[in-house]
Amino acid sequence: MKLPPGPKTPSWLLNLQFEANPFGYMDNIYRRYGDIVTIMSDSTPVVYVSSSLGIKQIFSNTKEIAARGALNQDFALMTGQQGILQLDGLRHKHRRKLLMPAFHGARMQAYGRRICELTDKIMNQQAIAKSFVAYRTIEDITLRVAIEVVLGLEEGELYNKIKLLLVSIVRYPQSPLYEFLTKLPWGRRNLGRWSPRGYMLHLRQELFDLLDAEVKKRRQQADPSRTSILSDLIFARDETGAVMSDEEVRDLLLSPVFAAQDASATAIAWSLYWIHRLPEVREQLLRELDSLGESKDPMSIIELPYLNAVCNEALRIYPTQLFTFPRLVESPVEVMGYELSPGTVLIGNIYLTHQQENLYPEPKQFRPERFLKQQFSPYEFLPFGGGSRVCIGATFALFEMKLVLATILSRYQLTLVSKRPERPKYGNLICYPASGVKMVMHGRRQHQGQSQPFVVGSV
Repeated sequence: MKLPPGPKTPSWLLNLQFEANPFGYMDNIYRRYGDIVTIMSDSTPVVYVSSSLGIKQIFSNTKEIAARGALNQDFALMTGQQGILQLDGLRHKHRRKLLMPAFHGARMQAYGRRICELTDKIMNQQAIAKSFVAYRTIEDITLRVAIEVVLGLEEGELYNKIKLLLVSIVRYPQSPLYEFLTKLPWGRRNLGRWSPRGYMLHLRQELFDLLDAEVKKRRQQADPSRTSILSDLIFARDETGAVMSDEEVRDLLLSPVFAAQDASATAIAWSLYWIHRLPEVREQLLRELDSLGESKDPMSIIELPYLNAVCNEALRIYPTQLFTFPRLVESPVEVMGYELSPGTVLIGNIYLTHQQENLYPEPKQFRPERFLKQQFSPYEFLPFGGGSRVCIGATFALFEMKLVLATILSRYQLTLVSKRPERPKYGNLICYPASGVKMVMHGRRQHQGQSQPFVVGSV
């Protein structure tokens, strides 16, 4: 069967080109080969698709194209062998159902108040007239939210230990030292704590030990009134009606923790960058926020149309993940006119889908109003992936994003340190702002009242 066209360059060289300039690399690939391209990985054809039609075909043909957990084994290093990413079929579907209530319904209002409180508390600690790295500050907020929502912990010794470990696990792979060492011939081997992989395994074991102990303790002191994902899983039954093992509960906790911490912090940091880089966006957003008055109810904030458009546009330009999780062709199937044979791997290129000019005119420009004028399908706008592998915390991530941004913008005066464009940097599926978005705190903002009515689409 004929595969879509693609470069003949060795995969190791393509990987180096991608790591050096991921967005330039993808833009060039698109210009040369279009919205479906084959990259050979050893002897396995990997087909990347950025057409919304092709992505719809991938997500819809679930009989011929499987979202196998085995394809996500690279993530098992930190999420365990029984995490939601590693599961298949009925087990995967059942575990997603167990996790869903935590991110929907009545709990969201209580979470909303806590997100606003934590945001105000941490932002209020910033020194006046001194620069700070927005990503690190926002990461502190989203990490605390993750620990409280997923694990149900209150501030204390265990809370702080887990927080420190999670920060180390996320930050170490972003460090220049890690990037340098992992490019060496032995860099990805476990050579003990002084090697990159060995150190990551050491951090993982410390985190696993703390979580194992907490799961056992909470099972022994079961309290049905506590609301957290951990409490839900302890009382939950698997698809056979049996109680899940401590190890399975631990592994299921990890993906929501990392997603709530890292992806959310990145999306909020990018939003702060765009909002403060474009004065007209900030002014329009402030008018909308001020229309709610001084006491802003979280559930009213999340309904604001322009705030929603700003968040969506930030997620469009630099999605929280650049690619969908891989799928495997298990029986012959047609995708975009190509007959693909079993063994072919399919990956949706989310970044390039969001750059399609027929969907998003002038795609490099930050224009929230496009989301006020048009509703996009889940195959055209998919910052959290899609199909059976869509991020389970997507609704919560957007909820948190809106509340953190609304709290910061309503209460604090910030400016960017530099007028130079922020450079994106790719790592661990996520696109980070390279400098972390450096900002200056100028103090608390005076509420402007309702002197001007807010009109959607006004500038």
